[in-house]
Amino acid sequence: MPNVSRKARPSGREAEPREDSSQAPSDERLRVVHLVAEYWPFARTGGLAEAVRGIATFQAATGIPTTVFMPLYRAVREAHPELEEVSRFAVQVGPRLEEGRVFRLPGPRRNPNVLFIDNPEYFDRDGIYGEAGSDYPDNTRRFAFFNRAVLEALPDLAEVPIVLHAHDWHTALAPIYLRTTMPKRPPYSNVATVLSVHNAGYQGHFPPETLADIGLPSSLFHWRWLEWYGRVNILKGGLAFSDYATTVSPTHAHELRTPAGGFGLHHSFITMQDRFVGIRNGIDLDIWNPESDSEIAATYSPHDLSGKRRCKAELQRAYNLPEDPEIPLFGMTARLVEQKGLDLILDDGFLSRANAQFVFLGSGEERYRVALSQAAAARPQRVAAEFDFREPLEHQLLAGADLLLMPSLYEPCGLTQMRAQRYGTLPVARRVGGLADTIEDQVTGFLFDEYSTEALEQAVWRAVDLYRSGPEGWNWHVLEAMDRDFGWESSAAKYLDVYRKAHAAHIG
Repeated sequence: MPNVSRKARPSGREAEPREDSSQAPSDERLRVVHLVAEYWPFARTGGLAEAVRGIATFQAATGIPTTVFMPLYRAVREAHPELEEVSRFAVQVGPRLEEGRVFRLPGPRRNPNVLFIDNPEYFDRDGIYGEAGSDYPDNTRRFAFFNRAVLEALPDLAEVPIVLHAHDWHTALAPIYLRTTMPKRPPYSNVATVLSVHNAGYQGHFPPETLADIGLPSSLFHWRWLEWYGRVNILKGGLAFSDYATTVSPTHAHELRTPAGGFGLHHSFITMQDRFVGIRNGIDLDIWNPESDSEIAATYSPHDLSGKRRCKAELQRAYNLPEDPEIPLFGMTARLVEQKGLDLILDDGFLSRANAQFVFLGSGEERYRVALSQAAAARPQRVAAEFDFREPLEHQLLAGADLLLMPSLYEPCGLTQMRAQRYGTLPVARRVGGLADTIEDQVTGFLFDEYSTEALEQAVWRAVDLYRSGPEGWNWHVLEAMDRDFGWESSAAKYLDVYRKAHAAHIG
């Protein structure tokens, strides 16, 4: 059995966290350190980078000292040659003793303070996780080094008490190392841990010999810790050794506790009991604001929607679609992967039957690129596809579209449906995860349950019928959607409550 404290046992708490305020840090004393593989605007492949940036920025704005650690990828260094070195030190990962360096942007210290862990062998590459559709074969070593380097740097760069907030499997090694291999004395003994699961479909599965390679004892290859069907599962281990865990919406927290929705880890989520909670992500209301958005053809507000009509006309012109204000225009901006429900859209002639226009924006798997290109070539008056994803295009799509397609197989939270509603674009989405938590059916959007083209089509017909009923009734729904508050304030308060409980659980 590994040498771990009582707090780390995955079998549940022996006593409830104490409510004694003397044991919980005040807002003034609390310090939060985020570990993340990607962080906007420095590196991004999906919603993870934006979600962590959103919560870290909001926490910093409320006065909480907040630090973010991420790897120093080649793209970051190329975009920011002015980065300056803060420190360097030795990092032991398994049998390897390697050099780690910490960099930051020059100038006054920022809050959040973003720090970059450098090791050219691991991070001076074109991709974040891999290239040409394949993961890098040494991802375990890369992220093991990152996690160990952060822990080595922590005493000099953040004052205790600390809540170490890890995000997804790439940083789930941090709570494992902290509770099994790091010294059981200050400052490490004063660090509480929270692990956020943004996408449980990615868990970090590796062969058993991986443990020795990344410096973890073989005793951790046990069903209570990291063993999962004969493989090492890093996300499972991170959950076992964290004081608290979260996911990105209340509905998804429920889904993860079920055999159908737990990606094989439902027992781990169930075992954590009330130490596992769902907190909805938010969006940046300043960046995603149709009243001040410089990326769109015309700004607009709930008091004057004329700019949205201009945005639609410009979107139709940009993609050589007929400039017809009467025809409903559906947009979809997403990674082109199975999770996003593209198989439903491309199945059984859906696009040829729908009396609407469609604009698809995203990058991803070649099979979806080919299928969407073929659909656009077959129906150029109705379908357009753009594979060169750039953020300004997403702003323009959400401002110009009437409706947003999100028929996801699963969706832990989703950010696009919140942005769309902010822009008066009503989502047509499957009732899963954060989509169920953020879309009110027949009010701010249209939900369906069964993962089938037929169910999607029925929801689309409902949306099209409402759109064709005329602007008076349609605009009421647009204004309802634009009035919803998807900012970070309420979610940030819930994270602060989790941090306090994690600290109490750690010292309890």
